Amino acid sequence: MKPINFLMVLTCGLLVASLGLAAAGARAQDQMTPLQRKIEQQRQRLNSSDIEQRRDALMKLGALNHPDAARAAVSSLQDAEPLIRVTALHAIAALPATESLPLLLPLTREKLEFVRREAVDALGNTRSRSVVAPLLDLLSTDKESSVRAAAALALGKIQDESAAPALTQVLSGNTNKKKGEDEFVIRAAVIALGQIRSRSAVSILIAALNTETNSADLRRSAATSLGLIGDESAKPALQTALASDDPYLSAAAREALRQLRRSQN
Repeated sequence: MKPINFLMVLTCGLLVASLGLAAAGARAQDQMTPLQRKIEQQRQRLNSSDIEQRRDALMKLGALNHPDAARAAVSSLQDAEPLIRVTALHAIAALPATESLPLLLPLTREKLEFVRREAVDALGNTRSRSVVAPLLDLLSTDKESSVRAAAALALGKIQDESAAPALTQVLSGNTNKKKGEDEFVIRAAVIALGQIRSRSAVSILIAALNTETNSADLRRSAATSLGLIGDESAKPALQTALASDDPYLSAAAREALRQLRRSQN
């Protein structure tokens, strides 16, 4: 009797096991729904060493707009590449706020400005009032004007009146230790006050519209916000702006007056 070749037996055993695992994997794939197969396909691509492959996979997961697809993207929030972390921020948008907020909030303390900015934008997209307080903190303390502006715009999306006093202070210049706030932040605060429909801000928005030394963009934003709020006391200032030499400001005032008329009917 010939001696048993144990190496051959071991090799055959491993081959059988491998075939068995492949068959099991195939059966599992067959049992998946079409959505699950799409998610799994992209999940596997997240392990690629190619940044573009990972980014594309996250974009496809986000496009599915489903909580399960969003959960597959969560691990990429810890990716070593900032671009991947930012892409993952938007890929998890389909998660309920109770799941997404604990993931997003730590990223507002990232060292990189553009990661913080995108995390703040994602917080605004949740429309959750529970993030008003951290957004107000970022509005007043973050060192980058782009992040402060993003915080203002995020507060506008949430539309919580409790944010109006802090946004109003940005216009009056009382929140910054410097002489004046960055105009980009001021304009973001003006836009947010309009989205919130804050009547408490009407007088300061009228002042912003009437101040001819303000930039044209800021005055247009003030006119638009006054139209959204729909307070009749803004009518005289908007009628004056209607005659402006700036055709875009005139158009913004005209639309705001139209909105005022609609709000009175």
